[in-house]
Amino acid sequence: MRASADAARARSHGRCSEFLEVIGVTEVKSAETSATQRPWLVLSILCIGFFMALLDGTIVNIAIPTLIHDLDASYDQVLWILDAYLLVFSVLLITTGRLGDIFGYRRLFILGITLFTVASTLCGLSDSSGLLLAARVLQGLGAALLFPQVISSILTIFPPQLRGRAFGLFGAIVGFAPILGPIFGGIILDQLSWRWIFFINVPIGVITVVLALRYVPSLRSGRTHHLDLVGVALVTVGLTSIVFGLIEGERYDWGTISGLVSIGSVIAVGVVLLVLFVFWQHRQKREPLMPLALFKIRNFSVGNWVGFIFQLGMIGIAFVLVLYLQMARGYSPLETGLVMLPNAILTAVGSTYAGRLSDKFGGKYVLTAGLALLTAGLLVLVATTGPHSSAWSLLPGLIIIGIASGATFAPLQQATMDGVSLQLAGAASGVSNTTRQIGGVLGTAVLGALLSARLNSTLQNEGEKRAAQLPSHLRDEFMATTSSAEHFSPPSPPTGLNAGDTGLLERLGHEAFTTSFTSAMHTALLASATVLIVATVFCGLFTRPQKADATQQSAPEGPALTTPQD
Repeated sequence: MRASADAARARSHGRCSEFLEVIGVTEVKSAETSATQRPWLVLSILCIGFFMALLDGTIVNIAIPTLIHDLDASYDQVLWILDAYLLVFSVLLITTGRLGDIFGYRRLFILGITLFTVASTLCGLSDSSGLLLAARVLQGLGAALLFPQVISSILTIFPPQLRGRAFGLFGAIVGFAPILGPIFGGIILDQLSWRWIFFINVPIGVITVVLALRYVPSLRSGRTHHLDLVGVALVTVGLTSIVFGLIEGERYDWGTISGLVSIGSVIAVGVVLLVLFVFWQHRQKREPLMPLALFKIRNFSVGNWVGFIFQLGMIGIAFVLVLYLQMARGYSPLETGLVMLPNAILTAVGSTYAGRLSDKFGGKYVLTAGLALLTAGLLVLVATTGPHSSAWSLLPGLIIIGIASGATFAPLQQATMDGVSLQLAGAASGVSNTTRQIGGVLGTAVLGALLSARLNSTLQNEGEKRAAQLPSHLRDEFMATTSSAEHFSPPSPPTGLNAGDTGLLERLGHEAFTTSFTSAMHTALLASATVLIVATVFCGLFTRPQKADATQQSAPEGPALTTPQD
């Protein structure tokens, strides 16, 4: 009986190996060996491009005032320069993940890096907001092309027992790069012009392309592949509608955009198109863009749900703290970045250890502990911050959040991808990253709306309290300035007043704003903590990691399925 079962497993494994070779995917057959002799070198090269893409998502934020002045652009135009990158990046991940399966991960990675580098050059050379916007769209396309290939490559070149450590490096960059963005941006703006925020990518991009061509292995394609163009159109337009609606919702007060077109109708059209996309994928029998078989894998389905909720609650934490430090406490962008730096360092260090722990105990348990600790860190921040708190008061909460963040990114990725076959790695990577991006966009929109509503409500009350301290002829003008906080900024006193009255209104207005923003921040952080508790509970639905059977414990001798050329 046992011999018969072993023989059946061997035959099944042999058929799987033949299938993987036909579709051009390198199979990691051994739990002891990698698909390339230098897997960590390959991953390091891939992570350089990955790091650049994430860094550019936040490094431009710090240059908003400079861009408004130098390009003679409006606030809304500059916001679109930021949002266009996120929009293009988010909506194309499913498509670019599948393109990696079809054309090869190295090829798509190099194409993405090349496009990103060219776009960075164009960004730096732009002399108008329109040209800069177009170049940022190209940057987003390049980032979307390269991003899923990193996860797919980890599954391809690392054996199962090393993937936790590999995803640990991946998670370190996910947590580290976005926080380093404002720090690097602040240093560059202090010494050079805003154009060098983009030019700095050019030499790094060129070096990365050269290293990728030299050291990153390519996969051999054994047959002609099919790209589901109808599926690409449906998912791209559908996601674009939803992401656009979430990004622009607050700007249009979640109402009418123009004529009969409203934010609600745009999002509704996106949802309908995504439903049609799912039905279309169900009908596709030959290489669908998003194989629905992925969602039959329990850990993948649970991981996407947990990832969506996690990003929904996590994405706004840094956003709220940065606004608190800059707008309420008066820190410069560079000082704000330095305050957040310990959090980034602990996230990076924690991710590397979390990866090892995930290899040993399973991503499910490390992830559950990380999410619970992250919730505790938010509660500590609420307890230790006030209208007049210094940066030191944030340190205990930021330390906890940094350690907890390190224990979430890598285990979440590992737990989600557990059980995904290699031939679906690109599609799985694209779907999981898209799910999290949508969760992040939704989280930013919801948290921004909650923060704005709570701030404006509290600001009116605080303004009324302080109006009693003013002479009667200034009270109405003061109440008008504290009726709302535009762009989360302290109220400005009206023009035409003498220096004494202007100074008095500025002081009382800033006091009212600081107190109100702190209260609104606490509400937002408690909302995020509640969402993360839900994510923690859902971690219980993960199953135990799959173990390789006996036939996978040793690698049969044979030629490698990787080649130095595409």
